[in-house]
Amino acid sequence: MSFELPKLNYAFDALEPNIDARTMEIHHDKHHAGYTSKLNAAIAGSDLEGKTIENILINLDKSNSAVRNNGGGFYNHSLFWEVMSPNGGGAPSGELADAINAAFGSFEAFKDAFSKAAATQFGSGWAWLCVQEGGKVDVCATPNQDNPLMPGIGCGGTPILGLDVWEHAYYLNYQNRRPDYISAFFNVINWDEVSSRYAQGK
Repeated sequence: MSFELPKLNYAFDALEPNIDARTMEIHHDKHHAGYTSKLNAAIAGSDLEGKTIENILINLDKSNSAVRNNGGGFYNHSLFWEVMSPNGGGAPSGELADAINAAFGSFEAFKDAFSKAAATQFGSGWAWLCVQEGGKVDVCATPNQDNPLMPGIGCGGTPILGLDVWEHAYYLNYQNRRPDYISAFFNVINWDEVSSRYAQGK
């Protein structure tokens, strides 16, 4: 069974002014669609066919660049769309808030750590909030389409929040102002979704 491009839960313009409609349309319909079709081509006829994307990435042969790049691109973007919402922003509550406070001292300190990871990722990549078994959370960044599910990459554990810092994610609206894009991202984070992923991941 081949992977399918997931549909967005909101319109392309729903995240404006934080993320513009044209960027969302190109990002989803061109970039994510491209990773999806190339992933399907990369696993066609192999023993990876029929496996979940999580299983593929956790057991990844990192020398297989086609599966690494396109499998990562498929998974990362699938998570990215879901952790954003037109009704997002604010701060987490409950167990996730407690875990963030335990790891970073405060929500503001977490924002600083996550923003720094995103801003200092050289070139293309992602910033992540991950949960380990037991509930501890951590922040890290990965290059290109790598992610923490892959063996020996990033902070390990399960990614529950990811921010795409490839230029295609923000350049039309923000040009070289990556920090402004990172700041705007906090206005659209769907903390209910992130909290749900935290509960499943711990």
